[in-house]
Amino acid sequence: MKKLGKRHLGEALVRVLMLLSVLIVLLVVVSILGIILLRGIKSLTPEMIPWPALLGSLYIVIPASVIGACISVPVMFYITMYKKRSDTFPYLARLAYDVLYGTPGIVYGAFAFTLMVYVGMRASVMGGILVTVLLIIPIMIRSGDEIARNVPDEMIEAAYSLGATPWETLKVILRQILPGMTTAFLLAIGRAIGEAAAVMFTAGFSDTMAVRLSDPAATLPMAVFNWITMPDPFPDKAYAAAFVLTVLVLLLSLCGRWVSRRFTQNNL
Repeated sequence: MKKLGKRHLGEALVRVLMLLSVLIVLLVVVSILGIILLRGIKSLTPEMIPWPALLGSLYIVIPASVIGACISVPVMFYITMYKKRSDTFPYLARLAYDVLYGTPGIVYGAFAFTLMVYVGMRASVMGGILVTVLLIIPIMIRSGDEIARNVPDEMIEAAYSLGATPWETLKVILRQILPGMTTAFLLAIGRAIGEAAAVMFTAGFSDTMAVRLSDPAATLPMAVFNWITMPDPFPDKAYAAAFVLTVLVLLLSLCGRWVSRRFTQNNL
């Protein structure tokens, strides 16, 4: 009976600790979102909306996402499907991408800035696209690799045993992992669009709209960074930019969940 009582006491203590952890996380999230939403909505007027920063973020993230996907998807399929999972090369590739996945954005920014100086490129939309591509590639590859590795080897072997070509087998696998890949793609965009340190050195900052790839471009994270400590009315503009950025990331997350659920239902 004494052991039983200690076990129930331990379970109750762990349950209380888990509940407290959840409440602390929820409190932090609600506090952050509450401040941004309340002050952002209050400041969100047509004059306060940072159109150059919003369009600058889209100018950088959309091309970078397309380029990053075109590079990441073939690499992911090669190390996951065309090489044996026990080979040394896929192991080393995953290790390298794990390191790149966890590398801070400012390191990408410093590397891209050094590369830009070497080739004679100044801070511009093109520089922002360059560093964003470098940031997105390891996220997409590692996320897609983890999803693709969940496809059973038996499914691949069954496709080959039925006479399927490698391309036909690839289409079967792609159908299975497409929901997860879409979610990973949208989450990578969400991280890229909210990255301030990476574009600090490469995209520059400007109060006007970027017209050419060689023009410096304002982005939403840099707008928040620059305006939050300036005198009125710039702090209100910073909260308006933070609100727009938060809404964009939220929409990407919700879109990823919707696409994943839709594809999953269609595959059932």
